[in-house]
This record gives sequence, structure tokens and C-alpha cells, in this order.
Amino acid sequence: MFANFDFNVIERSWYYLFTTGLKFTLVLTFCAMAGGILIGTLLAMMRLSSNKAISLLATGYVNLIRSVPLVLVIFWFYFLVPYIGAWIIGASEPIQVGAFSSAMITFILFEAAYYCEIMRSGIQSIPRGQVFAGYAIGMNYWQMMGNIVLPQAFRNMTPILLTQTIVLFQDVSLVYVLGSVPEFVTSAAKIAQRDGRLVEMYLFVAVVYFVLSFLLSQLVKRFQKRIAIIR
Repeated sequence: MFANFDFNVIERSWYYLFTTGLKFTLVLTFCAMAGGILIGTLLAMMRLSSNKAISLLATGYVNLIRSVPLVLVIFWFYFLVPYIGAWIIGASEPIQVGAFSSAMITFILFEAAYYCEIMRSGIQSIPRGQVFAGYAIGMNYWQMMGNIVLPQAFRNMTPILLTQTIVLFQDVSLVYVLGSVPEFVTSAAKIAQRDGRLVEMYLFVAVVYFVLSFLLSQLVKRFQKRIAIIR
């Protein structure tokens, strides 16, 4: 079955794939996770705000992003947003963002909508009695959130946040549609086309994704057990 396969292409290219393609994928995943959690937390607080206008604004953003396929959002930010930015600042030419910056912005803002919902459920899981106790000892809203609610919400939601990050790691491969970003699948595809070994390279990429995703999922399970023991 494998007689016609030439897996030597993997031996010749694995170092480049790991130090360029996979490195880029991991960097993009980490930046999107960090930025997404930060903005997602702010969105979650906006959604829970007593100010209806602020709450509706955050709710509208989250519902819009979560209702559109990621690949379309990637195209939005790469092709459409430069024109909108030029229109806002009054420029005659679209703003040059670049594929890398566009991908970074896209994934941070896209993931923020998903992390928002995770953080919102985490914040709502904190008993209201603790909130009232914070106010009772003289804390203002931000002190109460920073010292009581958010630390507990992060701890409760960490397994789900990590699971979403595994999904994010796999979704980063969709940057392939931009073509010019040295992401893992894109780099493998270029080598595969150059050497005429599409099947071998895509099999290799699939194995790497499986191994890394499996290891990350095992870490999440261990973390969940550790939290359960602590509780």
C-alpha cells in the first residue's frame, strides 16, 4: 500500500517545518489566546453590565462573530477592513495591514467572542453573597472584580479555557487561505507541491496535529483532576 510513498521528503523538511511553520502556528495560537482572554474578559464584564447600551453592544459583537464561519472572518479582516479603516481616517487608499498582522488581529478578536462566553459563565458561577460581602467591606466594583470574582472565575474556567485553546490551535490552520503566511499547513503545502509529495506531507502534518492536540488534552484532564482534588 505504501510502496509508492516517499517519506524521505519528511526527513528533508521536518526541521524547516518545525522551526518555521509550527513555530508560527504556536506563536499565533499563544498571542490569540492571551489577547482573546483579555478582550473576552472585558466583553464578559460588558455583557454583565447594568448599563443596557454597553451590554447590548457586547452581546451584538459576540453574537455576530459566533454566527459567522471563521474563514469568512479571516477574509473580512484581510480584504474588507483595510477599506473601512481608510474610509474612517479619510484616506484614498486602503490601509496596508499585511497578512501576518491581519491574521493576528482576526484570531484575537474572533477568539475573544468565545472566551467571553466562557468567562461570563465563570463570573456568574461566583455566589452573589461574595459580591455583596465585597461591597459590604467598602470595595468598589473594580476592586471587587479584581480581588474576589475574576480570580475565582479564572480558576473555575481554566480547563474550559485550555480546551478552547486546543480548538484555537487547530483553527489557526485556516490561515492557509491567505497563502502568504508561513503557518504549519501552508509551509507543508508548499513543500508538498515543490516535491510532488502531497499525501506524505499531509499525513505528516495530520500526525503532528494529532500528537500535540492529544498531549494538550491530557494536560487539561490532569489539570481538571488537580482542581477537583484541591476543591
